[in-house]
Amino acid sequence: MHAGEAEIDADLVRRLVEGQFPQWAGMSIEPLVSGGTVNALYRLGDGLTVRLPLTGAGVKDLERERRWLPRLAPMLPVTIPTVVALGEPGAGYPWAWSVHRWIDGETPVEGALAEPEVLTRDLGTFVRVLRRLGFEGGPVAYRGVPLATVDVYTREAIEELRRTDEPFDADAAMAAWEESLAVPPWKNAPCWVHSDLMPSNLLVAGGRLTAVLDFATLGVGDPACDLIPAWNLLPASCRDAFRETVDVDDATWARGRGWALSMAVVQLPYYRGTNPVISANARHVIGQVLGG
Repeated sequence: MHAGEAEIDADLVRRLVEGQFPQWAGMSIEPLVSGGTVNALYRLGDGLTVRLPLTGAGVKDLERERRWLPRLAPMLPVTIPTVVALGEPGAGYPWAWSVHRWIDGETPVEGALAEPEVLTRDLGTFVRVLRRLGFEGGPVAYRGVPLATVDVYTREAIEELRRTDEPFDADAAMAAWEESLAVPPWKNAPCWVHSDLMPSNLLVAGGRLTAVLDFATLGVGDPACDLIPAWNLLPASCRDAFRETVDVDDATWARGRGWALSMAVVQLPYYRGTNPVISANARHVIGQVLGG
């Protein structure tokens, strides 16, 4: 998916584990199919997950999670990852890597939710609780910044999609983007946000949200970025209920719609030949945003 990716396979993971964590030597190692774009994931035995950054850009995320996940876990209404160990470069792999506790559940898929109303309430509650945490000293969230920060990239992506064979209304997308840009920016105190609530970062069981994964983009900023599930996962019929649960004003809701659109139009041309999960979700988001 990216230039400069490390070559990662089960044999490499085995050598890393056996060389640095001999207590886990001999455990089964199984690659996990994922829509993720930053890490390669492997299940280690029944109770652990090995997470290896695909490029050097993902290494900084390890320390962020190691520092903040233990503080956040007792305060949140669903399970989040537990960092069990941090590995070092070795066996030909050039970067740090991590081992997490395994969490049971299935990844939800847009358009195929068993209990959308229940999931809507669960997701909205998670976003609201996270937003209201009072921890100080948090890093700036990856998408906790003003929408104008990504204006150039969003416009470039819309124009790139205009030149493809995608069934894409570039003029409508540009109009929707400019509508979101025109909304006043967040002027209150920064809030805690996950800022990457893609379906692939959620786990469900029996229709309920059981876990939220991948806190690499965690931090403080404008809470609008955590509204993206309203367009990337939840059906339109649940959108009002989600907004009511998260409790946001008109301007924040409009900026959330802008973030959903920006992410989708940037992801689609970049991943459409390499990540079918992300590109399919991007098409879904664009349809949801432009469809109202």
